Amino acid sequence: PAKCGTCGPGYSSPLEAMKGNVGFVSPGPREQLLYLPCISRPPEQPDYLATVDVDPSSPHYCQVIHRLPMPHVGDELHHSGWNSCSSCFGDPTKSRNLLILPSLLSSRIYVVDVGTDPRAPRLHKVVEPEELFRKGNVAHPHTSHCLGTGDILISCLGDPAGNGKGSFILLDGQTFEVKGNWEKGQKIPSLGYDFWYQPRHNVLLSTEWGIPKVLRHGFNPADVEKGEQNSQKSDYSSPKSRFYGRHINVWDWSSHTLLQALDLGKGSIPLEIRFLHDPAAAEGFVGCALSGAVHRFYRTQKGDWAAEKVIEVPNKKVQGWLLPDMPG
Repeated sequence: PAKCGTCGPGYSSPLEAMKGNVGFVSPGPREQLLYLPCISRPPEQPDYLATVDVDPSSPHYCQVIHRLPMPHVGDELHHSGWNSCSSCFGDPTKSRNLLILPSLLSSRIYVVDVGTDPRAPRLHKVVEPEELFRKGNVAHPHTSHCLGTGDILISCLGDPAGNGKGSFILLDGQTFEVKGNWEKGQKIPSLGYDFWYQPRHNVLLSTEWGIPKVLRHGFNPADVEKGEQNSQKSDYSSPKSRFYGRHINVWDWSSHTLLQALDLGKGSIPLEIRFLHDPAAAEGFVGCALSGAVHRFYRTQKGDWAAEKVIEVPNKKVQGWLLPDMPG
């Protein structure tokens, strides 16, 4: 996006992105390239990052113009993120020129240079899984977000043995060395997945998918009920807890400690979570993969957090799918 002379990457707010950046009256410029993680299944070939030309005036419009294969097989590239973004808008030394690619199965983290030649990305650095194991006792990285400090925060699904563990890892924003865990204190959720943070409300919210060694070979609906039967309902953070998730976990942004667990119901599996675009709003939404529901989360008048179901997509009877009644 266009930048002012004293600003970092992105925009000061989503509203400013809609208006256009400082000195501009039109919205931000249309994207000309897309970067797509592509996964090899079965993993006989390396995953790769595809670059797609989306400039309508280009003769290569909607075509893959470059492929960057990873140096290993069996990574399963998942969610991607930037080295810096609007979180660093106040720092003119920051540039959104590196893509962060966590690998769900191998636990590697790839840092890809998309700044030197945006049409032909190149590998900048590989963070090996042993670094995550040794410095954070975490594995299976999932969602990455850049922070205002310049560091990279990544949520993880489990520990090196494949057990569930809703932990976080911090990468140095310059060297991409593993700095250690973000969370503090003894309370850590038994499951992890996605997260979103909102410093204006001193909160980070994380969600839960499943235990890596259970889900890595594919989803089995029977594991949801089996995990519920094995769980200790009075202690959601127990290592013997559910195989699949049902909570929004509420963290104190300043102290990095776990405050609450909002139970969204049996077999819900809450995945992607987002605040409203207005940074002053203390509310947002999360989608639940198995229940087909969308829940609104919000800060209450007491100052804690709560959730309510606001959308429920009915199941559909199907043939030849994973379940006879497939959730929305």
